[in-house]
Parts: sequence; C-alpha cells; structure tokens
Amino acid sequence: MRAIVAHAAKDLRIEERQRREPGDDEVVVQVERGGICGSDLHYFNHGGFGTVKLREPMILGHEIAGSIIESRSGLLAPGQRVAVSPSRPCRNCNYCLEGKPNHCMNMRFYGSAMPFPHIQGAFREQLTVRADQCAPADDLSIGEAAMAEPLAVTVHAARQAGNLVGKRVLVTGCGPIGLLCILVARSSGAVEVVATDIADFPLQTAGAIGADTAVNAAEEGALDTWYKGKGHFDVHFECTGVASALASAIPALRPGGTIVQLGLGGDMTLPVQQMTAKELQLRGSFRFHEEFFTGNNWMRNGQIDVKPLITHTLALNNAIEAFELASDRSQALKVQLAFN
Repeated sequence: MRAIVAHAAKDLRIEERQRREPGDDEVVVQVERGGICGSDLHYFNHGGFGTVKLREPMILGHEIAGSIIESRSGLLAPGQRVAVSPSRPCRNCNYCLEGKPNHCMNMRFYGSAMPFPHIQGAFREQLTVRADQCAPADDLSIGEAAMAEPLAVTVHAARQAGNLVGKRVLVTGCGPIGLLCILVARSSGAVEVVATDIADFPLQTAGAIGADTAVNAAEEGALDTWYKGKGHFDVHFECTGVASALASAIPALRPGGTIVQLGLGGDMTLPVQQMTAKELQLRGSFRFHEEFFTGNNWMRNGQIDVKPLITHTLALNNAIEAFELASDRSQALKVQLAFN
C-alpha cells in the first residue's frame, strides 16, 4: 500500500509500506480522506517544531476517515464508514488511571516525532486500528468525518475553559483550529465571539461561520475597542502559538479571565506581571481523548457544521501540491487528501 512519508523538510515521498494484520478486536480501515494538520505542515516545511524534530522517515497524518474492509470486532462491520481517532493511550499508566489519557506516558499518537522511534502516522491507504478508535460516521460525508480530530482538539479546549454560557470570547488565529473554536464557543453558549488574524481569507470565513467581529491584528490598534476599562473578554482561545498574539490580548481580558493556549509555536515570553495583576488563569490544552466521540456526535446531530472549513481536496498522487497549498493562508483553510 502507498503512504505519505516525510524524510526531512521539503522532502515528502509516496512510498510502499506493509499493512499490519488485525488482531482481536481490531479492524482494517480503507483510508479515504485525510486532513493536513498544522503539525504535518511543520514537519513538511521545517522538519519539525520547537524541540521536536524528524530523526527518521515518518508517515505523516492523523486526521483520517474511511470504510472498514475487515473486522475482528463484533461492534463494527465491513462497509461501515468511520472516523478514526489517532489517540491511543496505554490505559495502564498513572495518568490513564487518573482519567487523563491525553497525558499518557506511553501514548501512541499517529504521526508524532516526539518519541523515538517515531510514531508512524495514518496517511496510508489501509490502516489497522483498535475498534474503540472508530466513531460511526455513516451519516456524515467523508470530508466531515475526517474533521473529527481537529474538532476534538477544540472540544477539549472548551472543557479547559469551563462554562461558556453567556461568556464573551476572543479567538486569536483563524486557521482551522481557531475557526473550530468559534463554532464550539457558539455551540456552547458564548454570547459574543471576536476573532483576530493577519490574513483576510480566514477572517472572512470567521465572520461567515459565526464570529460577531473579525479583526485584522496587523492593523494598528486592532483591539483598542476592547481595551477600555479593565478589558472585555472572559475567555481567550489562543490558537497561533505566537507570543505577540497572546500579549496583545491581555489588556482586552477582564480580571479573572481565562486564557486557553492551543497554539504550539515554541516557547514564549509572557507579560506575567500584567497577568498576575488581572488574576488571569492560563490553561494549556493538549490533544484530547473522549472528546473525539463528542465532536463526532455534534457533527452527526447538526450541532456543528464543519463543511465551510474544507476548502480543497486533492488526490494522494498530488500530495506535495496539497501540502504547499495548505501552507498558503491566502486561499486555503483545511486541505484534505483523497486516498481512494
């Protein structure tokens, strides 16, 4: 079978790989759609991010959906469409037993160069997975089903933020994760959502999917309106990983507000004195686990519509073109690969 393998920055190849035969309570999924994530782009463009670097060839990808072609599970049958969670905790370490599987000491998360040997990814034509990784998706398009993973990231972030009913929310960064934060905040009861970015195309999409205001952060005084008094926003979803984006938002947050940091761009220097004086809470948000199934259900019942975020779908043979397109924020949001 064919797989998309990163060897180094700008060195992406389509190679043959062997499929692992399924064991008890496992299924084989014919991968039909895969979404290119920000971490995939970091591996493609830079060979990694922060201290995480490619040290051996690695199959990329963790946003996938497809159809079951072989099943050794009594719950899933061949022909069924599923979204596949890349979260594979060990279930036995202290963090798993504490109910924090996203912090598993032995996590096997698809397409990650954090450990060595690297955890090979899911951008391959066939993938053998545990049955409990699969969420039924027969009533979703294959593109929507492949959005379950990034949606889960933002559902987990919303849990980190706490109750959003009646809250005023600021989202910095309108890539796919930021846009999904807008959708989740709205769905969770936020009374106002303001989004910022430095590119016009994602800002236009932010307004179209439910942001009350979309602001170009590159413009001088972009957030001045919300700096009055001691600030305006209760919750800040920071999705850029850029220190200046977080720092510029601090004056716009009300005392006691909550910052949820999703963006991973390397270490930051933070205005700790301002944060302390306002008694702000900074909460990290890293991956997800059970939220994968929550987000999938929200899509299935119509609570969340992710279709406006899927801007391009390219064939597997055009993988390099797809990765280059996904890097162009002037025209692309979520770029997906069609494997069939």
